[in-house]
Amino acid sequence: MNPDSAVEGSRAERFPRGRMLGMNTDSLVLLRGGGDLGTGVACRLVRAGYKVVVLESEAPRAVRRRVAFAEAVFAGQVTVEGVTARKVDANEANAALAGRPESPGHGGGRAPWVPVVVDPEGVCIGSLKPDVVVDARMAKRNLGTNRDDAPLTVALGPGFVADRDVDLVIETKRGHSLGTVIRIGAALPNTGVPGRVGGAAARRLLRAPADGRFSSSGSIGDIVLEGDEVASVAGKPVVAAVGGIVRGLIADGLTVREGEKVGDVDPRGSEIDPGAISDKARAVGGAVLEALLSRGMLPGVRVGSGSGKRDVRATMEDPNEQGGGPGDPG
Repeated sequence: MNPDSAVEGSRAERFPRGRMLGMNTDSLVLLRGGGDLGTGVACRLVRAGYKVVVLESEAPRAVRRRVAFAEAVFAGQVTVEGVTARKVDANEANAALAGRPESPGHGGGRAPWVPVVVDPEGVCIGSLKPDVVVDARMAKRNLGTNRDDAPLTVALGPGFVADRDVDLVIETKRGHSLGTVIRIGAALPNTGVPGRVGGAAARRLLRAPADGRFSSSGSIGDIVLEGDEVASVAGKPVVAAVGGIVRGLIADGLTVREGEKVGDVDPRGSEIDPGAISDKARAVGGAVLEALLSRGMLPGVRVGSGSGKRDVRATMEDPNEQGGGPGDPG
């Protein structure tokens, strides 16, 4: 048997084809990873009308914690640009997502909130039954996400091949291709060197000088000079290689390995707001929104009916299923 045929057969069995039953408020996107890029995606999708849930690890390594829903794992609740995320267990997430979770918003109104579940293995994917799974962990390799996880699967950055590991891949490397929706193939490979910001690339990162426990000496948002101590690991100083604003630091108390990224300094200084979603995260969020729309995943639309779901691509490719609406050309 052709292996590709077997994979498609498995997807067809798990997500049976069915007609769109009209607009409702039951669409669900599950994000694996609530770092700064994943949070940028989540905020964009929430504002566009999608329901979103985030899965995180027990001790997230998010650096830009002021713009990371991962911080809810430590703090219980965090708000980024008016969108609130709350740490809940899987049962609470299911209950919240049965309706549209809301919390107090600006001007006395109500605003959507995002459940954050500690579930690094993705065990609750089966019970939540998301329409879309987005792997936003930025691990530079596939940690287990596959096309059987949901009718539509999307991954951010290198480590995935579109149309094999997942349906679509989003380019995350700074440059002209940032935010490209890749339908066949992979994102640009990881070089280990971050994009240049304010004239600095690798030097703007803060890395652990040894194995041990991380302890910050200051706070995100502090202005530092080249040579200033920003944190320590096992008593050894973490020193800024460039002057600027401390844009990110991992949480105090985490155990790290020598060379691990523990923070970053933005040389542009006070013109940067570390509590604002970055231009890169906004671009990636817009690309994920494009990916969903291009595959027929409209906000407020649930795929299929009952416990079954259908393969979006199959329906999009059959004009009789949706009255001849435009599909993704692949």
